[in-house]
Amino acid sequence: MLTPAFDLSQDTDFLTIAIRVPYARVSEFDVYFEGSDFKFYAKPYFLRLTLPGRIVENGSEQGSYDADKGIFTIRLPKETPGQHFEGLNMLTALLAPRKSRTAKPLVEEIDASEIPEDVVDDEEFDWEIEQTPYEEVSESALNLQCHYGFGNLRSGVFQRLQDELNDVIDIKNPDFTPAAERRQKRLAAELAKFDPDHYLADFFEDEAIEQILKYNPWWTDKYSKMKAFLEKSQEEENHAALVSFSEEEKYQLRKFVNKSYLLDKKACRQVYYSLIDILLAYCYETRVTEGEKNVESAWNIRKLSPTLCWFETWTNVHDIMVSFGRRVLCYPLYRHFKLVMKAHRDTIKILQLGKSAVLKCLLDIHKIFQENDPAYILNDLYISDYCVWIQKVKSKKLAALAEALKEVSLTKAQLGLELEELEAAALLVQEEETALKAAHSVSGQQTLCSSSEASDSEDSNSTVSSGNEDSDSDSEQDELKDSPSETVNSLQGPFLEESSALLIVDGGACRNTAIQESDANQGKPLASSQPLGVSGPLIEELGEQLKTTVQVSEPKSTTAVNHSNMQERDTK
Repeated sequence: MLTPAFDLSQDTDFLTIAIRVPYARVSEFDVYFEGSDFKFYAKPYFLRLTLPGRIVENGSEQGSYDADKGIFTIRLPKETPGQHFEGLNMLTALLAPRKSRTAKPLVEEIDASEIPEDVVDDEEFDWEIEQTPYEEVSESALNLQCHYGFGNLRSGVFQRLQDELNDVIDIKNPDFTPAAERRQKRLAAELAKFDPDHYLADFFEDEAIEQILKYNPWWTDKYSKMKAFLEKSQEEENHAALVSFSEEEKYQLRKFVNKSYLLDKKACRQVYYSLIDILLAYCYETRVTEGEKNVESAWNIRKLSPTLCWFETWTNVHDIMVSFGRRVLCYPLYRHFKLVMKAHRDTIKILQLGKSAVLKCLLDIHKIFQENDPAYILNDLYISDYCVWIQKVKSKKLAALAEALKEVSLTKAQLGLELEELEAAALLVQEEETALKAAHSVSGQQTLCSSSEASDSEDSNSTVSSGNEDSDSDSEQDELKDSPSETVNSLQGPFLEESSALLIVDGGACRNTAIQESDANQGKPLASSQPLGVSGPLIEELGEQLKTTVQVSEPKSTTAVNHSNMQERDTK
């Protein structure tokens, strides 16, 4: 028999059940309903539902069949008009038989090895069952085995999966590693993995982070609509209608096997806490990929959730947030504290939307793990059980869980990674580098200005020098005139001797003359006082003197001889 695809909806007075039965023999079908039981049969399809409310047969029931779509639509009146049936989209729970929906199991399920022989029933034995050789296990080894999985109900799973163990979880030998030791090893592994350079790179260059923070996942719009409904004072039960499931998700729900979970208070608390941890990892992964799953999605979710990769157990919500924050800053591609807080707010929204939103997230995680070769083991350990269990959870429990998560505050100092000190040191280095760059810039400008001034000075000196040379050249062709207002400048330098001097006469002509020691004291030149009008003999005389007497590097004795020769010529 095949279980058909079906969908349930309701209004004030009626419950509507749409059943898709393509290729069915529509001429022969049966419908039965009474109280909370509903049964439908059309060969080869059979559907049995346990409804969350009671229906009644009073003559107002209706039925129709769409031959093009192959859908039966049946409208059944509610026993109490106006009653709201909660959980109509929890298909796995609806498919469960009535006997498994009791509030509390009267008999505890135990292992077959613990059942006494006189209690075993007489059901037919399966002779084709697979046989495995018996291995003796010591009693001490059994007592040391640790539990993990959904509600800590599993143990001994990884004894035969050592080859795939490293690709799924971080903990080694989980069957014999107590919870306290797991936590110590996890904290040490996180400290060893933390990379300050990667963190600071994302801290200062956060353009991609800001873009990710602006993304709005599917639950953002649903949450806004829910808040609008609350402002209009509508009933809280109507929130379930905000979240709908696709046909693929409905198919997933029909494939799950309904189970009853025997959880004590401690195990039940662990299940709720681990749900927060898994949802935080899922919210981060959905945001950084902007809803587009990739080959790293399974790795991201299980790596960021200590529940999945370390089989961690929790005692309070704050520890969950601290652990999640540490792992976000140690493992994924984008490592920023803002992403931690954004995932925190997203998880609160999902929990406030109710179990329909939570179930939708869990179905997505289940699909991601199912398509990843090693991660499918986590579906068997956690996610499949969560998908079945969440359908039976009361919405008030999730609302209380959302409030507990909302009250948690997280700071960077609580993560134990010295983030504030690291950021302060990086900012200080950045300021020093900025100041150093500014100093280099000012120094470069000053050097440029100095070189420019030196260049201008050289150009000016060369201009003056060329002007003097031109003046000297021109003055040699002019007549030398002697007048009472004659201005004499002495050019002193290391190449002039005590007994010689260069006199600059007005007109720019230079005359080198010798001064006797006796006459120098009286300030009288040895040159003749003949009128300057007779310039021919004077020019010839100056030319002869320049050839014989102007010697820059000439020794002192030679200069004295030249002085005496000049005196003899002047007396003649």
